[in-house]
Amino acid sequence: MLKKSTIFAALTVALLVNAPARMQGSGQSPQSDLPRVLLIATGGTIAGEGEPGTLGTYEIKKPIAEIVSQVPELKKYVQVETEQFSNIASSLITPDQWLLLSRRVNTVFEKRPDIAGIVVTHGTDRLEETAFFLHLTVRSDKPVVVVGAQRPSTAISPDGPINLLSAVRVACAHESRGKGALVVMDDRIISARDAEKFYARTGGFSASEMGVIGVVARHGVEYFYNPTKRHTINSEFDVRELTSLPRVDIQYSYAGSEGGGKTDAKGIVVATTGLSSSERSYYDGLQRRGVVIATTFPSGDQVGSPSPLRDPFPMVAVKRMLPTHARILMMLALTKTQDFREIQRIFDQY
Repeated sequence: MLKKSTIFAALTVALLVNAPARMQGSGQSPQSDLPRVLLIATGGTIAGEGEPGTLGTYEIKKPIAEIVSQVPELKKYVQVETEQFSNIASSLITPDQWLLLSRRVNTVFEKRPDIAGIVVTHGTDRLEETAFFLHLTVRSDKPVVVVGAQRPSTAISPDGPINLLSAVRVACAHESRGKGALVVMDDRIISARDAEKFYARTGGFSASEMGVIGVVARHGVEYFYNPTKRHTINSEFDVRELTSLPRVDIQYSYAGSEGGGKTDAKGIVVATTGLSSSERSYYDGLQRRGVVIATTFPSGDQVGSPSPLRDPFPMVAVKRMLPTHARILMMLALTKTQDFREIQRIFDQY
C-alpha cells in the first residue's frame, strides 16, 4: 500500500503539470499566449476628465495608457500595446487626419504580423465618418474596431471602460476577420458602412435595418451577418500615397430651395426626397462645369435608382447610404475617375 506522503506528492506533481491547461480552460491564459492588439487613441469623450460623479463639462486629456490601466480586465483577453495618435474632440478631425490614420493602420498591419487587430478610440461626433473611411481604405482582413464613449470616465456610470473591453474582445476574435471596419458600442457590433449616431447618450449608436451584425455576449463574440459590399482587403482604394482628398460637399434639399449657392467642390451629395425644378436647374448648371452630383435620402435608407441613359445630366444614385458616408465614398471615387458611369459603378459595389 502506498504511503499517504507518496500519494500526496504524486497528486502535487499532477496538479503542477496540468496547471497551464486548467488556467487556459478558465479563461486565465498566460499573457504570452494571448493575442496582441494595438490601441490607437485619437481622443474624444472616452479620454475626457471632469468633476467626479457629475454629468457636467469635461476636458479631453486622458492618455490612452491611463485609460487602459483603468480596465484591468483587458489582460484576460489580450496583450495590449498603445499609441497616442492625437487627443482631440472628433469634431476637429479632418480628411487629412483620416489619411494619416489610415496610413498608420496599414503600416502596422504590413510590418507587424503579430498584431491580431487594431482598436481606434475616437470621439462620437465624427466616429461614423472615420470608421467608414477606414472601412474603404484599410488593406487588410484583420479587424479594425472603432470605439468611443458617450460619458467621460469621471461621470456617473461611464460607458468607456466596458465599450473598450468589448471592442478589444471583438478585435482579437478570429471571427472578426474579413468583416471590414467595425464600430463597437454598447455591446453592439455594427458594420462601419452603416454605423450611425442616433442620439448623444448610451445606446445611441446603431444602424438602420441591416447594419448591426453581431453582439458581444458574456461568453464571447457572436456574429449573425456578414457585410456583402466591397471593403478593406477587396477595396480598390489605396490612399497610402495620397496627401489630400478632393473636396465634396453635402447639400440639403428643402421646400423653397433653389440650390446651394456657389461652391468650389468637385462633387456634391444632395440629401433629398425629390428635387424641385429650380434645384434641378441649379445642379444641371454645376454638372455643365464638371461637378459630379449624387443624390441620397436624408435618412440614408432609400435605394436610389440610376438616371435614365437619355438624361443629359445624370446624377449618381446612392444605394442606402448616409449622406456623410456617400460624401466619403465620392471623395475616394474622385481620386480615381470623374466619369459618371465609373462613379455609379463604385456606388453600386460599395
